[in-house]
Amino acid sequence: MSRPVEVTEVSKWFGQKVAVSEVSVGFDAGVTGILGPNGAGKTTLLRLITGLQVPSQGSVRVLGVDPRKDPGVYSKISLVPEDEAVYPTLTCREFVELNASLAGITKRSATDAVLEQVALTADAGRRLGEFSKGMRQRAKVAAALVSDPEVIVLDEPLNGADPVQRAHLIEIFLDLGRSGRTVLVSSHVLAEVERMAEQLVAMVDGRLAAEGTVGSLRAAMTDKPRIVHVSSDRPRELAARLVGLAGIESVAFAPDGLEVSTTDAPGFAVRLPADAVAVGARITRVVPSDESLESVFRYLVGSR
Repeated sequence: MSRPVEVTEVSKWFGQKVAVSEVSVGFDAGVTGILGPNGAGKTTLLRLITGLQVPSQGSVRVLGVDPRKDPGVYSKISLVPEDEAVYPTLTCREFVELNASLAGITKRSATDAVLEQVALTADAGRRLGEFSKGMRQRAKVAAALVSDPEVIVLDEPLNGADPVQRAHLIEIFLDLGRSGRTVLVSSHVLAEVERMAEQLVAMVDGRLAAEGTVGSLRAAMTDKPRIVHVSSDRPRELAARLVGLAGIESVAFAPDGLEVSTTDAPGFAVRLPADAVAVGARITRVVPSDESLESVFRYLVGSR
């Protein structure tokens, strides 16, 4: 059974510049974060998926068809672009209604529903040119959702939004994923992607660097030591016990214990209780210190 979005051996070049190189990746229902530094090829990949650009080679399938050859699929895809794609002289309501009419939707209730969803009902009569950047972002999201799409593509959708707006938009995206929509979110704000994306796709230099969950990507980095924080009432005695043991790369003191770098995290977890008993130390907490999306991404970028 095909996945909602499938990219197969896709490359895109502009003259001598290669923006995307031999990328093969699929996207399922739920929220997937697309990560990468500036120039990594994220926006180009999204434009290829939505049919705004044609692959130089390879193929793109959205809901089973090539969006460049079957325009009918556009009624099931929505894009929130990174750029300021709004008409400043239109009111917020007029902007959303315009997008609704382009999708063949004439019921006012559809517009009312998405304006309420993004908390813009009270400001619906104001012109977009009067809106803050964060409010324009929410208007763009409303315009994208008014057609009730199956695939939603979001390119830096949280730009300009304040913390409250960001939290609200993230919850909307999570709800869309939970409802069975395929939601692709490109962002450079790693902490926010970690809050909303079940799956991750990392791009570096136009190539696919990794895909999976944060945990699975970190677990796959077998060549990189794991950093484990150990809270203990006798850190010096425990450190002396651990230094030099097999699989221990380094031991450093932390405010309430130790930061242990190990090449064998499972073995360390099994052995630590016995080591603590041997020196009379009490262990109150053991947590990984480098399981975050930021640490995973920093490793992926730095390894290329």
